[in-house]
Amino acid sequence: MTPTFIKNRAAAAIAAIVMTGCAAGPDFKRPDAPQASSYAPQPLPTTTASATGIAGAAQNFSAERDIPAEWWTAFQSPQLDSLIRKAFKANPTVEAAHAALRQAQETVYAQRGYFFPTLQASYSPARHKLSGNTGGNSPGLQGDSSVISTGQTNSTPSVSTPVIYNFHTAQLTVGYSVDVFGANRRQVESLEAQTEAQRLQYEATYITLASNVVAAAIQEASLRAQIGATQKIIEGNTKSLEILRRQFQLGAISRLDVAAQETALAQSKQLLPPLTKQLEQTRDLIRALVGNLPDEEVEETFDLASLRLPEELPLSLPSRLVEQRPDIRAAEEQLHAATAQVGVAVAARLPQVSISADWGGNAAHLNQMFWSSGKFWDIIGNITQPIFEGGTLLHRQRGAEEALRQAAAQYRSTVLTAFQNVADTLHALHADADALQAAVDADDAAKLTLQVTRKQLEVGAVNYLALLNAELAYQQTEIALAQARATRLGDTAALFQALGGGWWNRKGEATESMAEAEKRQGALSTLANQIGVTNTAK
Repeated sequence: MTPTFIKNRAAAAIAAIVMTGCAAGPDFKRPDAPQASSYAPQPLPTTTASATGIAGAAQNFSAERDIPAEWWTAFQSPQLDSLIRKAFKANPTVEAAHAALRQAQETVYAQRGYFFPTLQASYSPARHKLSGNTGGNSPGLQGDSSVISTGQTNSTPSVSTPVIYNFHTAQLTVGYSVDVFGANRRQVESLEAQTEAQRLQYEATYITLASNVVAAAIQEASLRAQIGATQKIIEGNTKSLEILRRQFQLGAISRLDVAAQETALAQSKQLLPPLTKQLEQTRDLIRALVGNLPDEEVEETFDLASLRLPEELPLSLPSRLVEQRPDIRAAEEQLHAATAQVGVAVAARLPQVSISADWGGNAAHLNQMFWSSGKFWDIIGNITQPIFEGGTLLHRQRGAEEALRQAAAQYRSTVLTAFQNVADTLHALHADADALQAAVDADDAAKLTLQVTRKQLEVGAVNYLALLNAELAYQQTEIALAQARATRLGDTAALFQALGGGWWNRKGEATESMAEAEKRQGALSTLANQIGVTNTAK
C-alpha cells in the first residue's frame, strides 16, 4: 500500500469517528421500580377508626387520589394558607435553593461551550533594539522596500552597529478539541443530571418548608390546648382548696388535708411555665419560617378548632412512589451523573484530538501589517495518546466506577427509606385514630368522675384524697387528649410529605426558570447538533 493510500484511509477513519460521535463508558439506564405491592406484609385497612370531637373523623385512603401541590389546604385553615404563602415568599432557604439551581444550570451551559471552537484575537506592539552582533535575527526587508537590519560602519576595521525598530503583530487564533470519544458529552451529561438533582432538591425545599410550617402550626395549637387544660385544672384545684379550707375552719378535716391540696395546686401550677415556654419558642419558630425577626409578630395564630382533619387521603401505589418522591428522583440523577463520570474517566485514557489555526499579519509599521508581505497563517493538528501516567488515569477510572457503585447503593437506600417513611406514617395514622378514640373515652370518664367526686366532697361523702386522685386523672386525660388530636393532625401532614408533596402539580419558579434558561440556550444547542458533536452513541 502506498503512503498516500494509508494517509487517506487514516483521515477517513478519523472523520468517521468524529461523525459517529461515539461516547465512551456505560450508558445510563433507569433503575427498575420496586416490585412491592403494598406498604405492609398484610394490606392495611382503607379506613381508620373515628372518635367524637376535634380531629376525630374517620380517614379514608384512596390510590386514585392525586396529591395536590397545595396539599395543606386540606386542613381548611385560611390562617395556615396565609402563613405558608408568606414562608414561600420570604424564607431564605427557598432563595438559597433557587440560587443553587441557577448555578447548576450555568455550569451546564459553561461546559457546553467546549463543543465549539475557541476564537481569540491578539495585538502585540513592540519596540526592539538588536545588537550588531545578532544581525541575522533582524526582520529584514519590509513590504515598503525598507530594510530593518543591523549594519557595519565604514571604518577600518568595520564595527557592527545595532538597529532600533518598532514591530506590530496582530493575529486570530482558532482552536478546536474534537470530542472523538465523548469526554465532553459525558461531562455535560453528568452536569445535566446534577442540575436535575438540584431542581428536585429545590422542589423538596418547598415541600419541607410547607411541612415545617404545618408542623409548627399544629404544635402551637396543641400547646394552646394543653395550656388551656392546665389552666382549668389550676382553677379546679383552687376551688377545691377553698372548699377544704372552709371544711378545716369548721373542723371537718385536718390541716394535713389542706396541705395536701395546696401541694396539688402548686404541682398543677408547675406544669404551666414549661408549656408557656414551648409555646413562645414555637411562635419564634413560626416567625423565623416566614422570614421575620423575633420582634416582628406574625398575625396568624392557631388552635385545634381552627384545623380540620382531612378525611380523604391519597395513597400512592408503591410503583409510583419512586416517581413522586423528590429525594428518590434526586438520588436517581446522582446515579446518572456517576454513570457519566465513568465515561469521562474512560475517554481520558483514549486519544485526544485537537486542531488549531492562526491567521494574522506583522510589520514594522501599523498600516502595513496586512499587506501581502506581512500576512501569515498556520494550521496545526494534534493527536495525543496517553502512554504512561503513573497509573493516574487508570485509578481515576476505577475510582469513578466505585463512585458509581456507591451512588447505586445510595439510591437503593433512599428507596428503602422512602418506603419505610410511608409505611411508618400509615401505621401511625391507624394507631393515632385508635389512640384518639381511647383518649376521648378516657377524658369523658375522667371528667365525669371529677364532677361526681367534687359534689361528693361538698357534702362530705368522700375525703380529699378521692378528689386529688380524680383531679390528677382528669389532668392527665385532658393533656393526653390535646396531644392525641395534634398527633393525628401532624401525622396526616407527614403522609402528604412522605408521598412526595405533590410537587409535580406545582407551577412554580423552578419549572419556569428551567424553561427560560433552556430557551436562552436553544440556539447554541441547535448549532451543536448541526455540527454533529452532541450526539451520544447508543
